[in-house]
Amino acid sequence: MSNIIIKNVGITNFRSHEKYYLDCNKNTTLILGENGCGKTSVLEAIYIALQGKSFRAVDKEIVKRESDFYRIEVDFLDGEKTVVTYERKNIRKNFLLKDKKYSRLPKKYKYPVVLFLPEDLHIVSTSPIKRRDFFDRFLVSLDDNYGNILSRYNQALKQRNELLKQENFSKELLFSWDILMAKYGTQIQKRRRELIEEINYKLTDIYRTIAENKDEVKIEYDSYTGDTNESGYLRLLQMDFERDRLTGHTNFGIHKDDYKFLFNNSLADGSASRGETRSIILALKFFEATKLYETLKKKPVVLLDDVFSELDKKRQKCLVKNFSNHQVILTSVDGVN
Repeated sequence: MSNIIIKNVGITNFRSHEKYYLDCNKNTTLILGENGCGKTSVLEAIYIALQGKSFRAVDKEIVKRESDFYRIEVDFLDGEKTVVTYERKNIRKNFLLKDKKYSRLPKKYKYPVVLFLPEDLHIVSTSPIKRRDFFDRFLVSLDDNYGNILSRYNQALKQRNELLKQENFSKELLFSWDILMAKYGTQIQKRRRELIEEINYKLTDIYRTIAENKDEVKIEYDSYTGDTNESGYLRLLQMDFERDRLTGHTNFGIHKDDYKFLFNNSLADGSASRGETRSIILALKFFEATKLYETLKKKPVVLLDDVFSELDKKRQKCLVKNFSNHQVILTSVDGVN
């Protein structure tokens, strides 16, 4: 049975590419080339067409140098087509679908994607900010509303921090931002906690299919705010007022949350080998593909950026096997063993 979603991709003036065409009319498509030749840019263009925005830059940074626009054309196997254009002069991006033009990709036309980047393999040992971004991106892919809530929280946080930097400010105005942070912060915390609980229910079993051993893997959601309701969140936020006023920024909130990876009940960062750590991340990605399909009723397109270079042959084969029921578009320097 064919798993093909995308038939072909064409890009114009996109990063280093003046013109590029990719035939994707097969279950697995390999983009082969040396580092720096623009392989990742092709995946980025596909991601924009399917999700509406880049995973690594704003549009003005994507247009090829000295060009006025970029264009992405994606033809789907079912006969549909998505065209994305961006004009540097007007700072405007448009999506053309079924002869209608949109300034943003409508939710009904978004298509799920599992994106695998080289830096994902180092998520266990990276900064809390990157770990939060990693799981937030997953949650947004499952539910656009989570992205809206997160955006509103970040906006309230930004406004509150700007207010704290002023010498004289209205406490009533500060309180209004406190209320919004408590409202959205507790919603975000709840969704993050639910996701981790669901991941932990399956993670060890998935991991063992990769590593073929009896090790246990778990993720702890380390919420800076604890398990509190909206009124409790607001109270704790206000208790930190004096410290916030002195430092000029908000010290309490879910923007300080972190995720701890545990390997046999010890922190994976330090106890798990490189191979074991990579197997944990692979297990997460396999869970993501399954969860997206269960939630959205669509098999996600799998985009793998130079991942095989960091995996041994055993894990390369496992990756291919576990994504065999999906359309996979991947980049590599040396090819796949």
